Amino acid sequence: MNRLDAMQLFVRIAELSSYTRAAESLGLPKASASLAVQQLESQFGARLLNRTTRRVQMTPDGQSFYERCKDLLADMDELQTMFQQTPQTLRGRLRFDMPGGMAREIVIPRLPEFLREHPQVEVELSCTDRRVDLVREGFDCVLRVGTLQDLSVIARPLGSLPIINCVSPGYIEAFGEPRSLDELPQHRLVDYVSTLGARSGGFEYFDGERCHFIDMPATITVNNTDAYEACCLAGLGIIQVPRLGSELMLQGGRLVEVLRDFPAEPMPVSLLYAHRRHLPARVKAFMDWLTLILAPHLTPISDRNG
Repeated sequence: MNRLDAMQLFVRIAELSSYTRAAESLGLPKASASLAVQQLESQFGARLLNRTTRRVQMTPDGQSFYERCKDLLADMDELQTMFQQTPQTLRGRLRFDMPGGMAREIVIPRLPEFLREHPQVEVELSCTDRRVDLVREGFDCVLRVGTLQDLSVIARPLGSLPIINCVSPGYIEAFGEPRSLDELPQHRLVDYVSTLGARSGGFEYFDGERCHFIDMPATITVNNTDAYEACCLAGLGIIQVPRLGSELMLQGGRLVEVLRDFPAEPMPVSLLYAHRRHLPARVKAFMDWLTLILAPHLTPISDRNG
């Protein structure tokens, strides 16, 4: 059995948790399944499966091997049809990471459209505040908000996100509404930092050319966007967030926009993907789709300072 066939058999065993059922589904004798796994474990120098009297379970190495096998097998299927590509032929796993607000308000509600057009694509969505390692963690693409620091990957700029200043109605009831920059030292800020212990710059505003910072009291410092939002809703202070992701709470009256003439600098939005000579068609199709649905919510790069 060649290595690709053995990998396909391993994937089937892992998904069915059974040597017997996997072999039967592919029309092979059970002994072939056991031998194929033994050969793979010998070739790659790692134990891939743990087998008990009741079930077959992947080891941590087996889980990593399984994910890479699925990607490789999908790429091989794609290679066989790359010159006769139609939407229906796109298949395989698509793993991407993006901010939770964008996922919640824009991407997930429209994701059924993409999956109806590409029913054989399997989606894995990650929403985390930490900056994932695109290559090491096996992501096909990452939607990144903010300044880019990783020069080892390719970036596709999409535009920028307008930033707004918000408080809750409860905050206004307790402390009043801030109406000028001079009043800020008498108000409270919710600080956001990527690492607790780091110092925030304070309240930021952009004059069209450069950023300015005003030091002001912070009741609480957080390192998570959900907590940042929750603190504001609880009346703990002012937050500075992208308008996208806050629209529903603004419309529902849970958040109130303040200091409209003093927004922070718009945040650049980019799609990142690894250096690959041939980008899989499923990844390219998804990135093009993301670009299309996000465009109405972003400020074009050329208009950023306009």
